[in-house]
Amino acid sequence: MPGRLRSPAFLTVIRFVSLHLSQAQTQTDEVSEVQFGRLDSNVTLPCGKSLTRTPVTWHLNNSSALPWHQVTSDGSLVLLQVDPSAQGDYSCWDSRGRLLHAVQLRLGHPPGLLNISCQVPSYMHVRCSWVDTVKTFLPSEYTTSLRGKDSKPCIVDAVRKHCDILHPAIWQRLHVLSVTETNGLGSKTSTLYFKLRELLKPDPPESVSVGQIVGFSDRLMVSWNIPSSWPQSDAFQLVFHIRYRPLGSRFWSEFYSMDNPVVISDALAGHLHQVQGRSRDEVNNESQWSDWSPLQLEQPWEGQTDYVSAEPEILEQDMPTFQPKPDTSTARTHLVSVEEEGNLGLVIVLVLLLVVVLATVLSLILVVWFRQRRRDHVSMQEVASVVKMKSVPI
Repeated sequence: MPGRLRSPAFLTVIRFVSLHLSQAQTQTDEVSEVQFGRLDSNVTLPCGKSLTRTPVTWHLNNSSALPWHQVTSDGSLVLLQVDPSAQGDYSCWDSRGRLLHAVQLRLGHPPGLLNISCQVPSYMHVRCSWVDTVKTFLPSEYTTSLRGKDSKPCIVDAVRKHCDILHPAIWQRLHVLSVTETNGLGSKTSTLYFKLRELLKPDPPESVSVGQIVGFSDRLMVSWNIPSSWPQSDAFQLVFHIRYRPLGSRFWSEFYSMDNPVVISDALAGHLHQVQGRSRDEVNNESQWSDWSPLQLEQPWEGQTDYVSAEPEILEQDMPTFQPKPDTSTARTHLVSVEEEGNLGLVIVLVLLLVVVLATVLSLILVVWFRQRRRDHVSMQEVASVVKMKSVPI
């Protein structure tokens, strides 16, 4: 039996098993160390325990086929101008088949500047997101810093590449957000300066609905819900911009309202109409209009009835007269109100009366002035006659 243990065949089997056990150990150790390298550059992988001038063998993913490379005198592997195909699990072996070192190579680029933008859908929430200008091909971590008089944390979601600020200091004039991206090759910080009051942009009105008014062939009723992202409080009011037009027309009619619902009183009978709305903060004139809500289609009521339909609950005189700052819209503005027409007529009458009174007063002044001038002229003639008579000798 001792002779068999010393036989060459048995020793060969033992060496073969040992070699495979070493390779299995290599696969276990490969994940224990990760080395990062920069694409399109030279990357050096040390052999670890190898001695100078000791021959070593390098494997990539358990294969002796390697990318373009050099092996230095201390056994280090120098990969030349690496590309993505050079990534993988490298192992270094001595001449006896013993594992000296194993490492996983990840290739990519260091971080670059980020394009940062912030959205402010309400006074209670700010979301800042960023987009890479450099594709690193490496996993990254992000840290944020929001600076200002009253700083708030920005909660990071690294997967979606954004962070959220809850209850921000909206009345603070200027905010500064810094985002730092870090990967295995370095880090880079990008900064954004912004004013929350100027970025405030509500979400569009929700559940915009257009309905007919029975008995009226030229009217439509429009209703909507406040955006769910906007605080449901009387302290934060929104103004709504509603526009509408017959299907196929190039021109919009529009009005502004802080009431809900509202009535369109000049719809084109027998035609489908497109209706949509948008919203904006009523107090902050620096804020932005929301995007338009999806288009809604509706046609005014058509039909005959033997009775006179009662006036709808909301009449034209209930239409709001709010006028926000001028917008860049090219649509023609439509503001119709019975109360406005009555007020306009009263103003016209008052202006006409004022003109008549002024004309009368001016006429009287001119008459008095002409009479006085005529009397002065007659008096001067009488004085001249008396003087002339006194100068004649008797």
